[in-house]
Formats: sequence, structure tokens, C-alpha cells
Amino acid sequence: MRSSFDMKEVDYLIIGAGVSGLSFANKVKTKNYLIVEKDPEAGGYCKTIKKQGFVWDYSGHFFHFQNNKIKTFLLKRMDKSAVVNVLKNSVIHYKHNYIDFPFQKNIHQLPKSEYQDCLNDLYKIKKTKPRSFKEMVYNNYGRSISEKFLIPYNEKLYACDLDTLDQNAMGRFFPQASLKEILKHSANPNNTSYNTTFTYPKNGAMQYIHALLKDLKSERILLNESVIKIDPKTKTAYTNKRTIKYKRLISSVPFPKLLSFTSMPFTKKDFSSNKVLVFNLGFDSKGNSEHHWVYFPNKKYRFYRIGYYDNIIQKNRMSLYVEIGMRTNEKVNVDKELSRVLNDLKKASIITDQKLIASHHVVMDPAYVHINKASQKIFLTKQKTLHKLGIYSIGRYGGWKYCSIEDNIIEAFDLSKKLIRATI
Repeated sequence: MRSSFDMKEVDYLIIGAGVSGLSFANKVKTKNYLIVEKDPEAGGYCKTIKKQGFVWDYSGHFFHFQNNKIKTFLLKRMDKSAVVNVLKNSVIHYKHNYIDFPFQKNIHQLPKSEYQDCLNDLYKIKKTKPRSFKEMVYNNYGRSISEKFLIPYNEKLYACDLDTLDQNAMGRFFPQASLKEILKHSANPNNTSYNTTFTYPKNGAMQYIHALLKDLKSERILLNESVIKIDPKTKTAYTNKRTIKYKRLISSVPFPKLLSFTSMPFTKKDFSSNKVLVFNLGFDSKGNSEHHWVYFPNKKYRFYRIGYYDNIIQKNRMSLYVEIGMRTNEKVNVDKELSRVLNDLKKASIITDQKLIASHHVVMDPAYVHINKASQKIFLTKQKTLHKLGIYSIGRYGGWKYCSIEDNIIEAFDLSKKLIRATI
């Protein structure tokens, strides 16, 4: 039996009910839109799991609001009393001690000899034009800072050779610091940055998704439905359940997948990424840390970062997320990985006599895209072609970029305004 949407033409067909797709739907001035989502619920990677009294997300999703309009838009659709405002406490685990993040601004906290090595290397820097992310790091911070933290940490995060990444692969999210700023900071420490404070709902990041869903009609969101083909010439999308005609198509699925849907040729190696295995772990008692998240550059630890939900929402049992960067072709043995994670958490003194009483895991694939000049050039060329066909690819994975959740909302809002103006 056909649904009411079979062969119906919609003004906007939105593929993906994550933050980007839902944000676009909130601002487009028409009721004639349709959202297709392959999962049984909306949210994309911004989903929350509740288990044995623990509240976890797929991974740490915290809003570092820079735009008051976006903040107001979301919070007025949420229970404000259930949202905590937090002054970030993030550190680096370095040789069994903790150093404030970012590393390059806090080298004065290192042992004296290591601090001197870092300063000597900073003074010796001879800047040249960097050809990669790795060269940018060496050019800006010298050998000691680079090899103590910046290179090993990012190699664990991206699970690739940093020479394959563009120098601006992290954009504004890479914490820059000049020699002058580093010296000034050693005398007057100040770790403020773009994400000094953040907000988080006590019931998990899914509350942001509920806020985005608040003004949307449920019948306009088709869950458990996958797009399998798009014909740009006839502006027709085929799902596993129906055929949908559209005037414009908005996609937040990974860009290579969109290209596959449209049968647009591309080479897989041009769009590489890592995947991240995330463990959410609940213990029977509190830990001995007040940190919100901790970076681990040392490769003897399997994870590159852990975070404490219990310290953020003030709970009396330790609740962690643990992130492991992996190559996309790397096989995942969950039991083996969990065993190693628990051993490494003990080695790092994160857990002592606490007992694990609940756990959850998810593999995010793709997680961090590998940005380089070749992939960006190909992306821009393909994007231009898609725009001419009335197809717009947005979001972190649709735009194949490194960005924040707030950036995704702003991009979706801006696109809706642009398309509305184009129809007037």
C-alpha cells in the first residue's frame, strides 16, 4: 500500500534527521518538506543512551555557544532548569601528571628541563611555508612541543599520518599561541578560549534534538527509511519504501555517500576519514578527579580522550566516555578493546577500586574527516555541480569539514534564508 507521500512532489527533500537537517526544516518557510532518516529515531550522532541510571551520549556533545541567537533558539525550547552551564576544566595526562590544556600555552607546568627544551626550540624556529598539518605544527611550535603533545595526540585522534592533512585541517579549533603569548602566559596564566564555557542538558545531548523537533510535524519525518538513489535530472529520490519528487534536495549524509546516490563519479581515497570507537562506562562509585575531559598523547594508552559525565552533571558515580581513534579499515573487537581500556584506565589511575556496572559502545564512522587540499578542491568542484542541480550538502559530513554543532545550525539556517530569497 502506498503512503500519501508516494510520488508526491515536495519543495524540499531533506536527507538526514540530524542537527543540520532538523535545523534547516525549522527555518524553511513552507510546510511542504519531507525528512528521510535511515535510523529509527532522529538525532544522527547526537543521541543519548540511558542505562542503569547513567546518562550517556554517542560521544561528548557539548555546546560552546558563540552565537546568542542560536543559544536562545534552542534554550527557549528546553527546560532551562535541566541545563547546566559549566566552566570547562580540561587537562592533558602527561607522564603521570596533569597539565592544563592547551599544551603549548602551559609548557611552564612541565619539569624545568623540558620547559627549557620547549623554549629553546621555540627560539630556534625558522618559519617556512608549511605543506601539511605536521609541518605547520613543527613550524609554529618547534620539535619539543610538537613531539611531546601536538603530533602524538593528533596521530591518535586522526589515525593517520599528519603529513597527509592540510595545514588548516582543524581551522579555528586548533589552539594557536605565539612565543610572546606563551611567555606572557607563563607569568599570568589564562586558558580562556573559544570553548571556555559550555552548556549541557542533564538528560543528555538528545535534549537539543528534542528542541529542534519541537516545532516540526512528526508526519513530515520518515524514520527507518533509507535513500538508495537520486536522479538529479528528474529531481527524483528513491528510498527503500517509496519514490519522492522534489524541487530542492538538502543532504547532511557523508558527502561521498551523496555522490554515490547521484551516481556522480569520485575516488574513495579522495574522501578519507577515521572512525572512533566510543565506550560509555558507568562505575559503582565516584572517581578522584574533578576534570571534565582529559587528553592522552601517550601511545601506551589506547584512548586519545576520556570525559567525565558525572563531573559535568554532578552525579555520585563515575560515568565516563572513552574515545579511540581507528583507521576505517581497522577491525573492531569490542571485548578486546574494552578489556584494554579498563586496564589503561587503571594504569592512568582513573579507576582504582571502582567496579564497572554498566557499559555501552558505538562506532562512529566517519568521525573525523581527513582534510587536505586535494579533497577540498574535489569537494568544491562537485559541490558547484550539485548546486546547479538543486542539491545542497551541509553539515560536518555533508560539508566534509571540521566544525561544531553550532556551526551546523548556523549553516542550515543561512541556507534556508538563501533558498527562501531565491524563490521570492
